[in-house]
Order: sequence, then structure tokens, then C-alpha cells
Amino acid sequence: MLTLAILIPILGALFLAFMPNTSHSAARIIAVATSALTFLVLLIVWAGFDTGAGAPAFQFYAEAPWIPALGVAWRVGVDGMSLALSLMSAFLFIGCIAWPMENPERPRAYYAWFLFLESVSLGLFMVLDLLIFYVFFDLSLVGMFFLIGRWGHGDAQGAALKFFIYTLAGSLAILLAIIGLVLTMDPITFDMRALIAAQPLAGMDLRGGLILLGFVAGFAIKAPLFPVHTWLPPAHVMAPGPASAILAGVLLKMGTYGLVRIPFQMMRDTFADYALPLALVALASILWGAIVALGQTDLKRRIAYTSVNHMGYTVLGIAAAGALLSGSESAREMALTGAVVEMVAHGLITGALFLIAGGFWARAETYDMDAYGGLAKVAPRLTTAAVIASFASLGLPGLAGFVAEVQIFVGTFAVFPLIAAIGLLGILITAALFLRLLQQVFFGELPKAREGFPDVSLREGSILAAILALVILIGIYPRWLLDLIGSSTSAIIGG
Repeated sequence: MLTLAILIPILGALFLAFMPNTSHSAARIIAVATSALTFLVLLIVWAGFDTGAGAPAFQFYAEAPWIPALGVAWRVGVDGMSLALSLMSAFLFIGCIAWPMENPERPRAYYAWFLFLESVSLGLFMVLDLLIFYVFFDLSLVGMFFLIGRWGHGDAQGAALKFFIYTLAGSLAILLAIIGLVLTMDPITFDMRALIAAQPLAGMDLRGGLILLGFVAGFAIKAPLFPVHTWLPPAHVMAPGPASAILAGVLLKMGTYGLVRIPFQMMRDTFADYALPLALVALASILWGAIVALGQTDLKRRIAYTSVNHMGYTVLGIAAAGALLSGSESAREMALTGAVVEMVAHGLITGALFLIAGGFWARAETYDMDAYGGLAKVAPRLTTAAVIASFASLGLPGLAGFVAEVQIFVGTFAVFPLIAAIGLLGILITAALFLRLLQQVFFGELPKAREGFPDVSLREGSILAAILALVILIGIYPRWLLDLIGSSTSAIIGG
């Protein structure tokens, strides 16, 4: 089933790429139907997933040999963390593919690249072989590079090139770390399950520290964390809205997911030794992302910098969870669960915010917040969606962001109380920047130039309603998500 979920989008992409004379509407319908079928397969997997205490760590496991001499094979399987991220990603891809194109040129190629990117994204979350993980990690750069460079605006090609170079440098650091890690195994294997069980770097202080540095550097660029985040704002500003939503909602999670799956699980001793410096980097990302976002007058840049802030929360929870090898198990499990919930919540919330921002560009071709004001009078549905998404992002109770952040901070206070206390300032600044955004753009006096500003269409409104309904559902009744994620985080903390 998992292999099928990965294959369906790539087959749809190939079909679109080699089918001439396909109209724009037909290409979109094919792409949406393909993505919806992939989501249906994952729902079937979820229905058969066992969250009980005695369940295997990885379920729906399948394996096929590829390079036996190196211990490389096609290995797929999911735990609660990877399944939750896969479901969120597949759901978000449906909305982004269905969203109207900002630049309606070459629709077949546009939708084909989206399906290609969906395939490699799901593959990364579900594979259990380090070499294939790296292949999918690199291929995700290719899909996003073309979506930004060919369908973006402004200096889109420059932004796409900066994104590619930054993240390729990070992936090379990860490749070196992977090689260093697998060479400690005898016989050599890239099987993630074997590496997690063996903990091959235990007791290797210098070597373990260098390999951990490679993983952290590469995943920090992808996440991104301060100070290697500078590729993110231009990439978001120049990208079309749906591509920005996938970049923030899915691709950034590859960094934080990789941080948990590889160094956290495979190098527990070394990770614990360096958890405090990682927590400090996370704290810097929380504060820097929020403060810089507050100073932005460009709508998309403001939202982009909040991603640095929110990924800081995620990494803070991961660092707190991995800081100890024993003791405070319940608090550390809560921190890790909160970090994974934050990945899911941020994907949905920021995905919706970037789709909304894309709607601004499609209507007025500017992200300058000073060019707007009073839009609640002419676009009430757009205003409602922006208010819900903004309140969710700042962590208002009853919405998904609160569920994640309260667990992260409760768990972190048990391990790094001072860092957690300082990190709370980030929530205050985030609240200020979103409230200021809403006041400036949607309330106050309506400029004459915006009197005819169109509200969201039926298609746009339906997509936003579906995403935000899930944000509200997680906020009001999170148990179904917490049970799924908790089934994996309890096993991860317990080793």
C-alpha cells in the first residue's frame, strides 16, 4: 500500500508530461484526481494502523532488494509520526493542486511537477532505507526549483537558484554524515531499523559529534533554523502561492522529521550530549523569526519569517525530548509529541496563509501591506479565513497551534526551564505581528483602489474551508491525532 501511495503521483506526473493536447482544466482534473487517490490509499493505511502498546514500531513494512552488496533495499514502513506527516502532506497537495494557477502558462508541466513533488515527499516520509531517503531528499529540491523558477514572479529564477544551492549544500552534509554512520556497521547496511537498534556510534565522542554536526547542519538548512534560513524569504516571495504552501507545509518538515528519524533515533547518546546547543539554536530561531517577521511590510515575507519561528518551536521540543537518556520520560514524550503535532499544524496553518497570500497577488500583484486596508468590507470570506489562520498560527486555544505549543513548552520546562521561559516571548511577538497584519490589511479604512477587490471564489473558499476545518478539529478534538502520533513518540522516547 505504501509503495502504491508513492507510485500513484509519479505515474500521474508521467501521464501529464507525455500527453499532448491536454487542456488546462483537464490537466487540473487529472492532477487533483491523482492526488485524491493517493490520499485515499493513505486513509486505508490509517484505518488499518494499530496504535496499541504492543504494535510493531513500523507497520505496513515491505522490502525488495536493490543493491545487496551495500545493504540497500527498497524498504517502506510507517509509524505514527511518519503516517501523520504523510496524511497531512497528501491532504495539502490536493488543495494546492486544485488552487487556481497564478501564471496559467504550461499547465501540464505545472501539475506534473506538483505530482512529482508529492511522490518524492511521501517517499521521504515512508522509506526506511537511508540511501533512498537521501535520494528523495535531493529530488524534492528539483521539483520545487522548477515550480519557483518557471511559475514564480519577480526574480524567481534567482530565488530558485539560491534555494537550490543552499539546500543542496545541506544535503551534501547529510550524505557525508550518512556515509560516516553506515560505515560503523558491520556488515554495512542502510536499513534504518537496524541502525536504530544497533546505536553504532555509542561511545564514539569525536566521530559521533562530527557525524551529528553533518546531520544537524543539513536538516537545519532544510527546516530552516537561524542563521541558515536566509534562502527562505526570497523563495517564498517569488514562488506562486500553492508552491509556497507546499514549501512551508511539506518541504520544511523534511528537516525536522529527518532530525528525529536519524540523529535522534540512531545516535541517542551523541544527541543527548549536544541537545542543549541545539535547544539554544531553536531559541534563537524562535525569537529571531518572530522579531524579524514583525518588521516586515511585505505580506509574504512576514508569513515566511513566522516559519522560522515555528520551526524553532518544533526543534525546541525535539531537543528537550532527546536531552536525557533516562528520567522525565512523560515530559520528554510530551515535548516530542508536541513537536510532531507542530509539524502537522504548521503545515496546515501556514499552507492556508500562503494560499491566501497567493490570492492577494492574483488580484492586485503586490504583497505590500500598505497597499491594502479595510478589506473586510469587500471580502468577508477572505477575511474570515485569514483571521482563523492567523489566530491558529499565534496559538489561540481551540485551534491546532495551541495543541502543539502547549505540549512543547510543558515538556521543555521539565528539561530546559530557562530556555522555555525565554521562548514564551516568541508567542507574544507572534501574536503582535499577526494582530498587526489583520488590523492593517483587513480593517480600518478601505482605499479607493481596493473598492472592487474580489472575495475568494467558490473553489478557493472550499479549499480554505477544508484546510481550516481540520485546523479547528485538531484544536477542539485532538485525541485522534495525539493517539496516532503518541504511538510512535512513546516508542521513540523508550528507545
